[in-house]
Amino acid sequence: MAVDATQPYDDQNIFAKILRGEIPCRKVYEDDFSLAFHDINPQAPTHILVIPKGAYVSWDDFSGKASEAEIAGFIRAVGKVARDAGLVAPGYRLLANAGTDSHQEVPHLHVHLFAGRPLGPMLVR
Repeated sequence: MAVDATQPYDDQNIFAKILRGEIPCRKVYEDDFSLAFHDINPQAPTHILVIPKGAYVSWDDFSGKASEAEIAGFIRAVGKVARDAGLVAPGYRLLANAGTDSHQEVPHLHVHLFAGRPLGPMLVR
């Protein structure tokens, strides 16, 4: 079910539970602002999720409410994960869904990093 990105933050979403340690994950990276882990249902040979540690539903929510340190830390974490995984030279795709039309499934801001094969066109025409 797609998420309305304007809804209030739901602290029972799966990523909130992962952040609290209630659900395990295959961690790739963690710092004060972000957590990165392998997707449990990968859509590419490499499929890593990067999430901010703060309670933000979407990019709009995050960019409007997060501190400068949180914003910088999250963006730097996305780049670090891509570099550390060796994805820069062959290339990778970043995807962040926001709201029902994009089919956002978890009401916590997250970025998908896809890599490991040619990914094809961005959208099906």
